[in-house]
Amino acid sequence: MTESGAQSGPTALRIILGAHLRRMREAAGITRSDAGWEIRSSESKVSRMELGRVGFKERDVRDLLTLYGLDDGEERDRLMALARDANNPGWWHRFGDVLPSWFHSYLGLEAAAQLIRTYELQFVPGLLQTQEYVRAVVQLGRGLIPAEEVERRVSLRVSRQEVLTRPNPVRLWAVVDESVLRRPIGGVKAMRVQLEALIEATHIPHVTLQVMPFNSGGHAATGGAYSILRFPEQDLPDIVYIEHLTSALYLDKLEDLDQYTATMEALCVAAPPPGKTRDILAGILHDFDDN
Repeated sequence: MTESGAQSGPTALRIILGAHLRRMREAAGITRSDAGWEIRSSESKVSRMELGRVGFKERDVRDLLTLYGLDDGEERDRLMALARDANNPGWWHRFGDVLPSWFHSYLGLEAAAQLIRTYELQFVPGLLQTQEYVRAVVQLGRGLIPAEEVERRVSLRVSRQEVLTRPNPVRLWAVVDESVLRRPIGGVKAMRVQLEALIEATHIPHVTLQVMPFNSGGHAATGGAYSILRFPEQDLPDIVYIEHLTSALYLDKLEDLDQYTATMEALCVAAPPPGKTRDILAGILHDFDDN
Protein backbone atom coordinates (compact mmCIF):
# COMPACT_ATOMS: atom_id res chain seq x y z
CA MET A 1 0.00 0.00 0.00
CA THR A 2 1.19 3.51 -0.71
CA GLU A 3 1.99 5.84 2.17
CA SER A 4 -1.19 7.86 1.52
CA GLY A 5 -3.21 4.69 1.41
CA ALA A 6 -1.87 3.51 4.74
CA GLN A 7 -2.82 6.82 6.33
CA SER A 8 -6.16 7.38 4.64
CA GLY A 9 -7.78 3.95 4.73
CA PRO A 10 -9.87 2.32 2.02
CA THR A 11 -13.09 4.25 2.68
CA ALA A 12 -11.44 7.63 2.16
CA LEU A 13 -9.53 6.39 -0.88
CA ARG A 14 -12.74 5.14 -2.52
CA ILE A 15 -14.31 8.57 -2.01
CA ILE A 16 -11.24 10.31 -3.47
CA LEU A 17 -11.06 8.03 -6.50
CA GLY A 18 -14.81 8.26 -7.03
CA ALA A 19 -14.63 12.05 -7.03
CA HIS A 20 -11.80 11.92 -9.62
CA LEU A 21 -13.85 9.66 -11.87
CA ARG A 22 -16.94 11.84 -11.57
CA ARG A 23 -15.05 15.01 -12.51
CA MET A 24 -13.42 13.27 -15.48
CA ARG A 25 -16.75 11.90 -16.68
CA GLU A 26 -18.42 15.30 -16.43
CA ALA A 27 -15.49 17.01 -18.19
CA ALA A 28 -15.78 14.49 -21.02
CA GLY A 29 -19.54 15.10 -21.31
CA ILE A 30 -20.39 11.43 -20.73
CA THR A 31 -23.53 10.32 -18.89
CA ARG A 32 -23.54 7.79 -16.06
CA SER A 33 -25.64 5.55 -18.25
CA ASP A 34 -23.02 5.52 -21.02
CA ALA A 35 -20.26 4.97 -18.48
CA GLY A 36 -22.19 2.06 -17.02
CA TRP A 37 -22.58 0.52 -20.48
CA GLU A 38 -18.82 0.80 -21.04
CA ILE A 39 -18.06 -1.27 -17.92
CA ARG A 40 -20.86 -3.79 -18.56
CA SER A 41 -22.86 -2.48 -15.66
CA SER A 42 -25.53 0.09 -14.80
CA GLU A 43 -25.95 3.80 -14.18
CA SER A 44 -26.56 3.11 -10.49
CA LYS A 45 -23.28 1.18 -10.24
CA VAL A 46 -21.38 4.16 -11.66
CA SER A 47 -23.18 6.44 -9.20
CA ARG A 48 -22.14 4.23 -6.26
CA MET A 49 -18.56 4.16 -7.55
CA GLU A 50 -18.44 7.94 -7.81
CA LEU A 51 -19.74 8.26 -4.24
CA GLY A 52 -17.12 5.79 -2.99
CA ARG A 53 -19.73 3.37 -1.70
CA VAL A 54 -18.42 0.27 -3.46
CA GLY A 55 -15.06 -1.27 -4.23
CA PHE A 56 -13.40 -0.81 -7.63
CA LYS A 57 -12.58 -3.51 -10.15
CA GLU A 58 -9.31 -2.55 -11.76
CA ARG A 59 -10.66 -3.45 -15.19
CA ASP A 60 -13.61 -1.10 -14.69
CA VAL A 61 -11.36 1.78 -13.65
CA ARG A 62 -9.02 1.13 -16.59
CA ASP A 63 -11.94 1.11 -19.04
CA LEU A 64 -13.42 4.29 -17.59
CA LEU A 65 -10.10 6.13 -17.81
CA THR A 66 -9.89 5.16 -21.47
CA LEU A 67 -13.50 6.23 -22.08
CA TYR A 68 -12.82 9.58 -20.43
CA GLY A 69 -9.80 10.13 -22.66
CA LEU A 70 -7.02 10.03 -20.08
CA ASP A 71 -3.79 9.66 -22.10
CA ASP A 72 -1.30 10.72 -19.42
CA GLY A 73 0.45 7.46 -18.51
CA GLU A 74 1.75 8.73 -15.19
CA GLU A 75 -1.71 9.91 -14.10
CA ARG A 76 -3.24 6.60 -15.21
CA ASP A 77 -0.71 4.71 -13.10
CA ARG A 78 -1.44 6.92 -10.11
CA LEU A 79 -5.19 6.38 -10.34
CA MET A 80 -4.81 2.64 -10.87
CA ALA A 81 -2.59 2.46 -7.77
CA LEU A 82 -5.28 4.39 -5.91
CA ALA A 83 -7.86 1.83 -7.07
CA ARG A 84 -5.72 -1.04 -5.77
CA ASP A 85 -5.19 0.67 -2.39
CA ALA A 86 -8.91 1.44 -2.12
CA ASN A 87 -9.68 -2.28 -2.38
CA ASN A 88 -7.37 -3.27 0.47
CA PRO A 89 -9.33 -4.16 3.62
CA GLY A 90 -8.86 -1.87 6.60
CA TRP A 91 -7.32 -3.08 9.85
CA TRP A 92 -10.87 -3.47 11.24
CA HIS A 93 -11.65 -6.18 8.69
CA ARG A 94 -10.48 -8.80 11.18
CA PHE A 95 -13.25 -7.71 13.57
CA GLY A 96 -15.99 -8.42 11.04
CA ASP A 97 -17.59 -10.97 13.38
CA VAL A 98 -18.44 -8.29 15.97
CA LEU A 99 -18.67 -5.24 13.71
CA PRO A 100 -21.97 -4.11 12.12
CA SER A 101 -21.63 -3.76 8.34
CA TRP A 102 -22.90 -0.17 8.44
CA PHE A 103 -20.06 0.82 10.83
CA HIS A 104 -17.21 -0.13 8.47
CA SER A 105 -17.48 3.16 6.58
CA TYR A 106 -17.17 5.21 9.73
CA LEU A 107 -14.01 3.40 10.85
CA GLY A 108 -12.43 4.15 7.47
CA LEU A 109 -13.31 7.83 7.79
CA GLU A 110 -12.16 7.98 11.41
CA ALA A 111 -8.79 6.53 10.43
CA ALA A 112 -8.45 9.13 7.66
CA ALA A 113 -9.61 12.16 9.64
CA GLN A 114 -7.42 15.08 10.58
CA LEU A 115 -9.94 16.56 13.02
CA ILE A 116 -12.93 14.98 14.75
CA ARG A 117 -15.36 17.21 16.61
CA THR A 118 -18.01 15.37 18.59
CA TYR A 119 -20.89 16.06 20.95
CA GLU A 120 -21.88 13.27 23.33
CA LEU A 121 -24.81 13.07 25.72
CA GLN A 122 -25.01 9.32 26.42
CA PHE A 123 -21.47 7.91 26.56
CA VAL A 124 -17.87 9.03 26.97
CA PRO A 125 -16.45 9.53 23.44
CA GLY A 126 -15.28 6.17 22.12
CA LEU A 127 -11.72 7.33 21.53
CA LEU A 128 -11.42 8.23 25.23
CA GLN A 129 -13.10 5.20 26.82
CA THR A 130 -11.21 2.96 29.23
CA GLN A 131 -11.33 -0.80 28.75
CA GLU A 132 -13.64 -1.37 31.73
CA TYR A 133 -15.99 1.32 30.46
CA VAL A 134 -16.01 -0.30 27.02
CA ARG A 135 -16.82 -3.69 28.56
CA ALA A 136 -19.81 -2.19 30.32
CA VAL A 137 -21.04 -0.31 27.25
CA VAL A 138 -20.88 -3.30 24.87
CA GLN A 139 -23.07 -5.34 27.22
CA LEU A 140 -25.80 -2.72 27.61
CA GLY A 141 -29.10 -3.99 26.24
CA ARG A 142 -27.55 -7.16 24.86
CA GLY A 143 -28.18 -9.52 27.76
CA LEU A 144 -25.54 -12.14 28.44
CA ILE A 145 -23.00 -12.29 25.63
CA PRO A 146 -19.93 -14.55 25.51
CA ALA A 147 -16.83 -13.22 27.26
CA GLU A 148 -14.82 -13.80 24.08
CA GLU A 149 -17.11 -11.50 22.10
CA VAL A 150 -16.87 -8.84 24.79
CA GLU A 151 -13.09 -8.94 24.63
CA ARG A 152 -13.16 -8.77 20.82
CA ARG A 153 -15.25 -5.61 21.04
CA VAL A 154 -12.90 -4.16 23.65
CA SER A 155 -9.93 -4.95 21.40
CA LEU A 156 -11.66 -3.22 18.49
CA ARG A 157 -12.20 -0.07 20.54
CA VAL A 158 -8.60 -0.05 21.77
CA SER A 159 -7.38 -0.43 18.16
CA ARG A 160 -9.52 2.54 17.13
CA GLN A 161 -7.89 4.67 19.82
CA GLU A 162 -4.54 4.33 18.06
CA VAL A 163 -5.53 7.30 15.88
CA LEU A 164 -4.65 9.40 18.95
CA THR A 165 -1.19 7.88 19.39
CA ARG A 166 0.02 7.42 15.81
CA PRO A 167 2.85 9.65 14.48
CA ASN A 168 0.37 12.05 12.87
CA PRO A 169 -2.52 11.84 15.36
CA VAL A 170 -6.06 12.94 14.76
CA ARG A 171 -7.09 16.05 16.64
CA LEU A 172 -10.12 15.34 18.85
CA TRP A 173 -12.40 18.08 20.16
CA ALA A 174 -15.22 16.68 22.30
CA VAL A 175 -18.08 18.35 24.13
CA VAL A 176 -19.59 15.97 26.67
CA ASP A 177 -22.82 16.49 28.58
CA GLU A 178 -22.35 16.38 32.35
CA SER A 179 -24.90 13.56 32.61
CA VAL A 180 -22.44 11.30 30.76
CA LEU A 181 -19.87 11.80 33.49
CA ARG A 182 -22.26 11.20 36.37
CA ARG A 183 -23.82 8.03 34.96
CA PRO A 184 -21.84 5.16 36.61
CA ILE A 185 -21.65 2.83 33.64
CA GLY A 186 -19.78 -0.26 34.77
CA GLY A 187 -20.17 0.74 38.42
CA VAL A 188 -18.70 3.45 40.60
CA LYS A 189 -15.16 2.04 40.57
CA ALA A 190 -15.07 1.79 36.77
CA MET A 191 -16.43 5.30 36.46
CA ARG A 192 -13.78 6.70 38.78
CA VAL A 193 -11.09 5.11 36.58
CA GLN A 194 -12.79 6.58 33.51
CA LEU A 195 -12.87 10.07 35.02
CA GLU A 196 -9.18 9.80 35.94
CA ALA A 197 -8.44 8.80 32.33
CA LEU A 198 -10.34 11.84 31.06
CA ILE A 199 -8.34 14.09 33.38
CA GLU A 200 -5.16 12.59 31.90
CA ALA A 201 -6.54 13.15 28.40
CA THR A 202 -6.78 16.90 29.06
CA HIS A 203 -2.97 16.93 29.11
CA ILE A 204 -2.76 15.57 25.53
CA PRO A 205 -1.97 18.50 23.18
CA HIS A 206 -4.23 17.27 20.35
CA VAL A 207 -7.23 16.49 22.59
CA THR A 208 -9.66 19.22 23.64
CA LEU A 209 -12.43 18.33 26.07
CA GLN A 210 -15.31 20.46 27.30
CA VAL A 211 -18.15 19.60 29.67
CA MET A 212 -21.68 20.94 29.17
CA PRO A 213 -22.89 21.42 32.76
CA PHE A 214 -26.41 20.86 34.06
CA ASN A 215 -26.76 24.52 34.95
CA SER A 216 -26.19 25.65 31.36
CA GLY A 217 -29.92 25.36 30.60
CA GLY A 218 -30.92 24.64 27.03
CA HIS A 219 -28.49 24.64 24.12
CA ALA A 220 -28.42 24.32 20.35
CA ALA A 221 -27.84 20.56 19.96
CA THR A 222 -31.42 19.46 20.54
CA GLY A 223 -31.12 16.74 17.89
CA GLY A 224 -28.71 14.58 19.90
CA ALA A 225 -25.14 13.36 19.60
CA TYR A 226 -23.14 13.71 16.37
CA SER A 227 -19.62 14.07 15.04
CA ILE A 228 -18.01 16.19 12.32
CA LEU A 229 -14.97 14.74 10.58
CA ARG A 230 -12.47 16.83 8.61
CA PHE A 231 -9.78 15.37 6.34
CA PRO A 232 -6.40 16.54 5.06
CA GLU A 233 -7.24 15.55 1.47
CA GLN A 234 -8.87 18.36 -0.51
CA ASP A 235 -11.02 15.82 -2.35
CA LEU A 236 -12.77 14.83 0.86
CA PRO A 237 -15.46 17.20 2.18
CA ASP A 238 -16.28 17.44 5.86
CA ILE A 239 -18.75 14.74 6.89
CA VAL A 240 -21.35 14.80 9.65
CA TYR A 241 -21.82 11.37 11.26
CA ILE A 242 -24.99 10.57 13.20
CA GLU A 243 -25.29 7.10 14.67
CA HIS A 244 -28.57 5.28 15.27
CA LEU A 245 -29.26 1.94 16.93
CA THR A 246 -28.97 -0.15 13.76
CA SER A 247 -27.66 2.31 11.15
CA ALA A 248 -25.96 5.66 10.65
CA LEU A 249 -26.28 8.83 8.58
CA TYR A 250 -23.41 10.47 6.68
CA LEU A 251 -24.15 14.07 5.66
CA ASP A 252 -21.90 16.08 3.36
CA LYS A 253 -24.24 18.61 1.73
CA LEU A 254 -23.06 22.16 2.31
CA GLU A 255 -26.29 23.29 3.98
CA ASP A 256 -26.15 20.36 6.43
CA LEU A 257 -22.48 20.96 7.18
CA ASP A 258 -23.08 24.64 7.81
CA GLN A 259 -25.92 23.95 10.25
CA TYR A 260 -24.16 21.23 12.20
CA THR A 261 -20.90 23.19 12.29
CA ALA A 262 -22.70 26.28 13.59
CA THR A 263 -24.36 24.16 16.26
CA MET A 264 -21.02 22.68 17.30
CA GLU A 265 -19.54 26.17 17.54
CA ALA A 266 -22.48 27.24 19.71
CA LEU A 267 -21.91 24.25 22.01
CA CYS A 268 -18.23 25.13 22.40
CA VAL A 269 -19.15 28.71 23.30
CA ALA A 270 -21.91 27.68 25.72
CA ALA A 271 -19.76 25.17 27.61
CA PRO A 272 -17.07 26.33 30.04
CA PRO A 273 -13.73 26.78 28.23
CA PRO A 274 -11.34 23.82 27.95
CA GLY A 275 -9.12 25.32 30.64
CA LYS A 276 -11.90 24.68 33.19
CA THR A 277 -12.43 21.03 32.22
CA ARG A 278 -9.82 19.51 34.52
CA ASP A 279 -11.39 21.18 37.57
CA ILE A 280 -14.89 20.12 36.50
CA LEU A 281 -13.78 16.51 36.10
CA ALA A 282 -11.97 16.59 39.44
CA GLY A 283 -15.15 17.85 41.13
CA ILE A 284 -17.24 15.05 39.62
CA LEU A 285 -14.58 12.51 40.61
CA HIS A 286 -14.67 13.86 44.17
CA ASP A 287 -18.44 13.30 44.23
CA PHE A 288 -17.90 9.65 43.22
CA ASP A 289 -15.26 9.29 45.95
CA ASP A 290 -17.84 10.43 48.49
CA ASN A 291 -20.27 7.68 47.42
